[in-house]
Amino acid sequence: MKKLLIATAAAALMTAPALAQEEPVNIGILLGFTGPIESITPAMAAAAELAIQEASESGQFLGGRTINAVRADSTCVDAAAATASAERLVTVDNVAAIVGADCSGATTAVVNNIAVPNGVTMISPSSTSPALTTIDDRGLFFRTAPSDARQGAVIAELLIEREINEVAVTYTNNDYGRGLSESFSRAFEELGGRVLMTAAHEDGRADYSAEVGALAASGAQHLAVFGYVDQGGRGIVQASLDTGAFESFIFADGMFGGSIIEAIGSELDGTVLGTAPGSEGEGRARFEEMASAAGFNAATSYAGESYDAAALLILAMQAAGSADRASIAEHVMAVANAPGEQIGPGEIARGLEILANGGEIDFVGVTGVELIGPGEAAGTYRVYEVQDGAFQTIEFR
Repeated sequence: MKKLLIATAAAALMTAPALAQEEPVNIGILLGFTGPIESITPAMAAAAELAIQEASESGQFLGGRTINAVRADSTCVDAAAATASAERLVTVDNVAAIVGADCSGATTAVVNNIAVPNGVTMISPSSTSPALTTIDDRGLFFRTAPSDARQGAVIAELLIEREINEVAVTYTNNDYGRGLSESFSRAFEELGGRVLMTAAHEDGRADYSAEVGALAASGAQHLAVFGYVDQGGRGIVQASLDTGAFESFIFADGMFGGSIIEAIGSELDGTVLGTAPGSEGEGRARFEEMASAAGFNAATSYAGESYDAAALLILAMQAAGSADRASIAEHVMAVANAPGEQIGPGEIARGLEILANGGEIDFVGVTGVELIGPGEAAGTYRVYEVQDGAFQTIEFR
C-alpha cells in the first residue's frame, strides 16, 4: 500500500505542471452593462469576446491554452462600483488582464485602486479623457480609442469649415464631459470661434427644460452636446426639440448610438453633425463580416476598438510567452506597432503563430492600431450626420 501511495503521489507531481498548463486564461471585460451607455455595451463586449474566441479556438495561444472572457459591470459612471467589479475580477476570477474600463472616470478609479496595486494590464476601448494621458499607471494602462484632446480639435475644425462660428456647449458633469468640453472650446476659440455659454448637466433627470432654457438664452443657434446617448445628452436634445431652442446639434462619441434615433425619430434628420472614433479599409470591411456572422453591429461605437483591445492583450501574452500579469504590459507596444508582419481582424491565429516562432508582428486590427506616447491610440474619426432616420458616415479624419 505504501508503494502504491508513493507511486500515485509521484504521478500526481509529474502531471500537475501539465494540468496547470491546460488551465484557461481569464480576461476581464469591464464595461458599462448598466448605466448611460448600456445600449452600446453589448456590441463592445461581443467584439472583445470575438477576439478571445478566435484566439482560444486557434490552438496557437501559449501552446494550446484556451481563454475565458469574464464580464463585469463598470456602470460607466459609478467609480466605486467599477472599482468593486474590478477587484472581483482580479481577486476572485484571477484575470490576467482587463479589457476596459469604458468611461473615463471609472477607468481612472480602476487604474489607481486596482490595476496599479495588483500589476494588472488594462486596455480601454473607449476611455477618452485627456487626463488619462498623464495618469500614474506604472506603464499598465493603454487605450485603443484616441484622446479627446484630438476629438475636440476635429470637431472645432469641422464647425469652422461649415461656417458655424458661435455655439453653446453642454457636457455631462464628469471626467469625460469636462475633458472634451475643455479641449473643444480651446481649439474652437483658437480657430476664431466663440463659445457663448458652457454648462454642465447632470444625468438621470426627468426634465432638462431649465438647462435648455439657460443655454438658449446665450443667443446661440447651435448646441454642442457632449453627453451620453442613453442619459442626459438625449434628454437635452429632446427638450431642445420640444421647445425649438436650437436649429442644430453637434455630437461627439458619447452620443453616437441608435437608441437616440429610436427614441426621438425623424426630428433629428438634418440637425446633427458629429464625430466618433472610426476607420475604413480592408480591416473594417472584414470586421463587419465577422460581426454580422456573430450577430452584432460592427458600426456600434467602440466595437472595433473593443476587438482590438482584447486582441492586443492576447498577442502581448503570446509575445511574453506567459499569461503572468507581470509580463504582459511590457509587450503591448511591441505587438501594436511596426516592425513586423501586419495582422488584421480574423488573423489573430496567424499572429500567434508568428510570435510563437520568434517573429515580429504589427497588429493593425480593425482601427489601424498605432500606439503612441504612453500607450495612446493615434486614431481616426468618422464624421457623421443623421439623415433618413439613421447615422450616415460622410468622411473620415
